[in-house]
Amino acid sequence: MQLLSGNEAIAQGAWEAGARIGVGYPGTPSTETMESFGAKENVYAEWCANEKVAVEVAVGASAAGARVLATMKHVGVNVAADPLYTAAYTGVNGGLVVLAADDPGMHSSQNEQDTRFHAQGAHIPVVEPSDSAEAREYTMQAFEASERFDIPFFVRSTVRVSHAKSPVEVGERVERDLIPYEKDPSKWVMMPAYAKPRRTSLDARIAQVAQWAETSPLNRLELNDTSIGVICAGASYQYVRDALPNASILKLGITWPIATGLIAKLANHVDALYVVEEGSDYLSMQVKATSVTVSEPPAHALPKEGELTPGIIRSAFGLALPEELPTQQDVPGRPPALCAGCPHRLVFKELSRAKCIVTGDIGCYTLGALPPLAGMDSTLDMGASISMAHGFELALAGTEHHPVVAVIGDSTFGHSGFTSLLSTAYNKGAGTICILDNRTTGMTGHQGNPFNGITLQNRPSRELDLEGMVRSLGISDVQVVNPNNMKDVRAAIKGATSRTEELSVIIFRSPCVLLKKVFERQAPYTITSDCRACGVCVTLGCPAIARIEETGEACIDPDQCVGCGQCQAYCGFGAIVRMEGALR
Repeated sequence: MQLLSGNEAIAQGAWEAGARIGVGYPGTPSTETMESFGAKENVYAEWCANEKVAVEVAVGASAAGARVLATMKHVGVNVAADPLYTAAYTGVNGGLVVLAADDPGMHSSQNEQDTRFHAQGAHIPVVEPSDSAEAREYTMQAFEASERFDIPFFVRSTVRVSHAKSPVEVGERVERDLIPYEKDPSKWVMMPAYAKPRRTSLDARIAQVAQWAETSPLNRLELNDTSIGVICAGASYQYVRDALPNASILKLGITWPIATGLIAKLANHVDALYVVEEGSDYLSMQVKATSVTVSEPPAHALPKEGELTPGIIRSAFGLALPEELPTQQDVPGRPPALCAGCPHRLVFKELSRAKCIVTGDIGCYTLGALPPLAGMDSTLDMGASISMAHGFELALAGTEHHPVVAVIGDSTFGHSGFTSLLSTAYNKGAGTICILDNRTTGMTGHQGNPFNGITLQNRPSRELDLEGMVRSLGISDVQVVNPNNMKDVRAAIKGATSRTEELSVIIFRSPCVLLKKVFERQAPYTITSDCRACGVCVTLGCPAIARIEETGEACIDPDQCVGCGQCQAYCGFGAIVRMEGALR
């Protein structure tokens, strides 16, 4: 018995099921799954440039006869949708399982989409565990079913299942030989002549999965009180058990296709039937489509957004809430901010100072949008910064406007920013692109990427030439700048944005301050009596700097200060100095 998170349990299930290859792109809340899988024996695992590439690698490995696990967060499924929708047509050879980790409540995401809608659209079955033990078991079952029904399977997790730990009875790995690959264009070449019969085959295969769902132990009918019946899945099941202990429940472990016979059986057993789910109406729509009447909770409707709790469910059903200890009210607020010493800080400070229109991207640097930096105008999806900047330039052509600047991280540039820059360069676009190269994928916990040459399993690899790639597109105005030097940052932005007819790229390169063995903390800075309480240093938004309420003067927390010296460059009175004799 081991205490595992849902992510770790999915990796364990894949390993026990004999999966020999794992591919993915890091994205919270899915990231630890591939890291855990890659640490196991007798497997190969890699981070791919993006989720689409990961699924394409996975389909190739499956066709060659290996069991393969692909992992991504929910928005990554959008990127992978192109191969996924056709992979259902081709089917599999070795079992192919795709983990899609959804994020109701948007703890670290730009939306809270429900992967099950993709599953229905792509005709890919979904299994949905509600704890770590089920995460392991369902993953193993998904591999078996993938090969049995000749189709990829989704394992859908949500943030609570992904990160919460619960006991798991682990087993031994079953080594599996490659299933021999046989040349068969009618299965693997999806041109219309072959795709049309595979669509007919797909419908037949899904019908078989639907029949299996009616008897599979992954779906469980718990018949209790006849007054209330609840249909639920995943983490919502745990909340329902807590909030409505006497209710009859249909716990769906397979949420597409759904078991219509079990739904009808529960509906006939109870007086009123409810669907409880988080941040989506997917399951409710599926149940209503079977002509079963779904009731609204008697007190009020469940929220359509965010995560549920047992208390929210009890309140919706008009039940009393348990007593709670009072919450401490005097806890200081801690707004999200870039880390002390973050090499992105001065870039956003100077972009804001230059009154640029800044199209941003996905990553920890999105925090540059928040006050006091307020240095970003938009964030849409991975790679959108460069494409949106091109759109701004097209729309504002011939008008007087503030400089348009795109900001993107190194990993995100490799994910999908490069194709955006390729398109902008091809179409003779203008503007300034800032690539924030902090030598890692910072937002998900320091995974490798093509530009730092660090692979998932630390294999020898190539470190791609970022400047060379940019220049290969015909862009000659390329600079590499130290983002910790205020004067250099200011000069680079001023110069690039003044060349309005050109496409300029500035690569701001300095390691993330949280990179162990790469970034070295220096002796901290302190404030002297020369401080005039002007407040300029505070506008950097560094968590190590604060103002003394009584005097307005600045102060620096030496425990947080990493000694980067960014604040010193902005002090017009020489009041910020390095602490004499301080050591790290």
